[in-house]
Amino acid sequence: MPWRRTRKPYPVWLSEVMLQQTQVATARPYYDAFLARFPTLAALARAKPAEVLASWAGLGYYRRARHLHEAARAVVRDHGGRVPDDPEAFGALPGVGRYTTAAVLSICFDRPLAVLDGNVARVLSRLYALPAAIRDPRGSKRLWARAEALVPMRRPGDWNQAMMELGATICTPRAPACGRCPVRILCRARALGRVAAFPPPGKRRAPETVRRAVALIERRGRVLMERREGPLLAGLWEPPGVELADGAPAARAMRALVASHGLPVRLVTTTRTVRHTITHRAISVEVWRGTLEGALPRTARLRWVEPERPTVPLTALARKLTRPEASEEKEKP
Repeated sequence: MPWRRTRKPYPVWLSEVMLQQTQVATARPYYDAFLARFPTLAALARAKPAEVLASWAGLGYYRRARHLHEAARAVVRDHGGRVPDDPEAFGALPGVGRYTTAAVLSICFDRPLAVLDGNVARVLSRLYALPAAIRDPRGSKRLWARAEALVPMRRPGDWNQAMMELGATICTPRAPACGRCPVRILCRARALGRVAAFPPPGKRRAPETVRRAVALIERRGRVLMERREGPLLAGLWEPPGVELADGAPAARAMRALVASHGLPVRLVTTTRTVRHTITHRAISVEVWRGTLEGALPRTARLRWVEPERPTVPLTALARKLTRPEASEEKEKP
């Protein structure tokens, strides 16, 4: 991977942010494109938030992009454009936590800091037959202690990367390649014949079912989009919509939506329903068609967008709704 061939803080930092809750195969093309668009931390700091989100669109968990952008501006403003090598200073940047601090500073500055992600936690749990899960606070504390006890003073970055790669390529969640593992002789879970029992499964959050209705309003090949606000997907764009209460008719809510936006639109319901997922939210989206019957109000929240060549970052739902055939797709906020 390209981020394994450099010790420059910005590319390594970017890779660690992108790989949080995202698989390597998914992140790789975004990483290359993002660096091509923002080759330096200074270039990222100068960018507008919408430009950053547009380069991140489709990767999900957009808060990562916002925090990285804010942190880049803080580095330029407060640290002369140089990524601080002090754990306290780096850890104080927006979106930077214990893991990111350890990963970036150990790889780039040889700071002897231990990392703990899902891959490393799985290796440690099996190596010591430790019934501890990273998502459990008590289990996480025990795993961090093990990781810190092992990290060497010399070449800690190589050690951390080796631990992460061991978990990602050999000590995998299912069907681990124990025969090829370089520490198989030391692995207590293997000696017990209970590799699959470690780490213990964590508690899964029950999915939340949500009903939503959206208005597809088209004009000369373009679709009316609205900039989202609030805690989920803020700054991204999709057709105007509204969440529906259980059992509530969509017609009244859609009329209220059109009125609140001042849209001169005549709405017609369709038989189309799109299934969409955002992390733990399973969304059923009822699609309405809108015909424009007057001029749109002047507002920065509404914009005509050509779906195939958007000038603003679109949500996965927006891309799905504007395709001829909707298929199941997941999105991360």
